[in-house]
Amino acid sequence: MSSSKTRYNRFSGGAAAAAIINISTADNINGVRAISMAETSNNYKQHRRTPSSSSTLTYSPRDEDDMPPISTPRRSDSAISVRSLHSESNMSLRSTFSLHEEEEDAEPQVFAEQPSVKLCCQLCCSVFKDPVITTCGVSQLPWCSAGEKCPVDNSKLTVVVNNIAVAEQIGELFIHCKYGCQPAASGKPGSFEVDPLGCPFTIKLSTRKDHEVSCDYRPVRCPNNPSCPPLLTMNLEAHLKECEHIKCPHSKYGCTFIGNQDTYETHLEVCKFEGLKEFLQQTDDRFHEMQVMLAQKDQDISFLRAMLGKLSEKLDQLEKNLDLKFGPDGVPQRRINDELSHINARLNMGILGSYDPQQIFKCKGTFVGHQGPVWCLCVYSTGDLLFSGSSDKTIKVWDTCTTYKCQKTLEGHDGIVLALCIQGNRLYSGSADCTIIVWDIQTLQKVNTIRAHDNPVCTLVSSHNMLFSGSLKAIKVWDIVGTELKLKKELTGLNHWVRALVASQNHLYSGSYQTIKIWDIRSLECVHVLQTSGGSVYSIAVTNHHIVCGTYENLIHVWDIESKEQVRTLTGHVGTVYALAVISTPDQTKVFSASYDRSLRVWSMDNMICTQTLLRHQGSVTALAVSRGRLFSGAVDSTVKVWTC
Repeated sequence: MSSSKTRYNRFSGGAAAAAIINISTADNINGVRAISMAETSNNYKQHRRTPSSSSTLTYSPRDEDDMPPISTPRRSDSAISVRSLHSESNMSLRSTFSLHEEEEDAEPQVFAEQPSVKLCCQLCCSVFKDPVITTCGVSQLPWCSAGEKCPVDNSKLTVVVNNIAVAEQIGELFIHCKYGCQPAASGKPGSFEVDPLGCPFTIKLSTRKDHEVSCDYRPVRCPNNPSCPPLLTMNLEAHLKECEHIKCPHSKYGCTFIGNQDTYETHLEVCKFEGLKEFLQQTDDRFHEMQVMLAQKDQDISFLRAMLGKLSEKLDQLEKNLDLKFGPDGVPQRRINDELSHINARLNMGILGSYDPQQIFKCKGTFVGHQGPVWCLCVYSTGDLLFSGSSDKTIKVWDTCTTYKCQKTLEGHDGIVLALCIQGNRLYSGSADCTIIVWDIQTLQKVNTIRAHDNPVCTLVSSHNMLFSGSLKAIKVWDIVGTELKLKKELTGLNHWVRALVASQNHLYSGSYQTIKIWDIRSLECVHVLQTSGGSVYSIAVTNHHIVCGTYENLIHVWDIESKEQVRTLTGHVGTVYALAVISTPDQTKVFSASYDRSLRVWSMDNMICTQTLLRHQGSVTALAVSRGRLFSGAVDSTVKVWTC
């Protein structure tokens, strides 16, 4: 996700999606654990090397004479050095793939074992990096310059899609830590070999960053004095004990002391700033708070300017339309009469509908109590309870009928609560900690915890005594057996984070990157695919006649539920549409949308127009729920607001 616009990113997405949950937040609403020898034995191996003379291995990935061989320096311990090839040519391929125009120098990449020929580009003979699939089925580097024509059928190459499967296989290859490599003895630019005095670890290519950021052999500088000789991370602690350039911690306030560890401790006993350190720290904290407040005010000003710009554009357009209506010579009365007759005819036909002051939604109250953004809402109508999940890792239970207070705070997750769902007397909560927790609504107690996915659980929905959970590229189907969840099936073939799930009658609707898939709930097979625009799908709603989805790029798409034909794209939001909700009556159907732009909009599905814009939240609106004609909205401002007609 992303940016702060994502729901997990939200979630970083990227959210998460991610991050992101942006999903705001989102959003990769996703932590990274430091690699340790105990917990990542499958990610890297340790072995001691003995120095030996370097050698060169000539290796050909194909037997045909028309494919040039690849020459890679190799040591006696089967370490293979591979350098990425970059070129300014082959612009037809570059134009179809997003690349950084200025690539940094290639990092040392020495493989511990010889890579399979299947993981090498047939055009340039290098091990794939960001491989793609072309129109003829050949995988290659996105910037490969060996030729614009396929070596198999000589057809022109055009990139179709990223080759995720090959990329994952390459990520499993073991390479030497870059701090255990040195330039090859051959002197060939971009070629490296094993350094017998460097880091002895081999690590998976996909986890190299996690290891190298904390590697004991990583070069560092003395924090006291940049003029000190370069050090390795493992030697830094010993150096600091002997360093003669230690500064007083109050140097930023004017203390000029510089010395070693012994004189440093003596100095602190007499330093005039040491006695004022609490006051100085409080001053710094206050100054930091003021900076944060100033940054928030700048964001508010930018948001208001953006909204003012939109209003100015609309005003200019209205003025132009008004000039066209009236013309340069005054008001043509006959044209006005024709317009009035036309509007009256449409009103009589029921096309525009009648204005009903009882349908204007107003904010009736605010639930305050969360210590972080609210990402999900769920209503238990039997007991008039509202559940809200937040970045503070808790679920709050609100009474929406009598006391209008928080009845209880449910604690149990170790990550942001991203999804809530109710089936019978059970509440199911999904989190960035990759688990689903089962709660008994009668006792408000946790009754089970399930490790559900390898990535954050972004969305939950239940139907036909089954629970569906969405995460990265997967939907899992669980049979509900008492307090237990039994994995029934995993739905695959999804191209990105699944941030939206809706179950309606006998179908499940799932949203991911520019795609809505419709699944038969009984057979659990995909029966229809709707292609969208506007980036990832963050929200879905289903009415009696329409399928509605909100996207990353501010759009709301509407399809006819029977024909599956797109009938309208609703515009008006200036931020990601995080959530959708529906209120239907015998007379009309209204869809509510919640956006990153801090607003809610009310849409009449009879004529596909926005009938009201609700502006009360101080942050992005991320979640919606409806019950008994009431609308509940949760936002990044940590509040939940209640709206009624």
